[in-house]
Amino acid sequence: MSLEELQERITRLEDIEAIKRLKARYCEICDHDDYDADAMASLFTEDGSWHGDGVGNAEGREAIRRLFAGFPKGIAGARHIVANPLIDVDGDRAHGVWYLIAGVSDGTKSEWGTGRYHEDYVKQNGEWKFRRVRARAAL
Repeated sequence: MSLEELQERITRLEDIEAIKRLKARYCEICDHDDYDADAMASLFTEDGSWHGDGVGNAEGREAIRRLFAGFPKGIAGARHIVANPLIDVDGDRAHGVWYLIAGVSDGTKSEWGTGRYHEDYVKQNGEWKFRRVRARAAL
């Protein structure tokens, strides 16, 4: 293996780990009691989008911020568990699929559900951002 091939492999592994950290930050923001819609929006590209089955849709960072700012009003608590990431990196673009187990409470009752995230990522100025997130409920 050449030095160039080794560097490409290392870069790819570092990119995958950075995307995993991006997803972990997303979940942390979703599940924090002091929900920070500005922090959530900062994880997306300016032209990013978020689409959630039965939850809402947003096109653009500001629309994502507004959508997420409204979530805490009906949710007393949430817990996201994401697993089994399949992440494919192609230069400064990547695609990922994650399994989701999520618990949501309205303050009186809690419900658990499952689903999948289908995501596209872009590396901008050395930092990975969400370009598109699609949250799909399991059938």
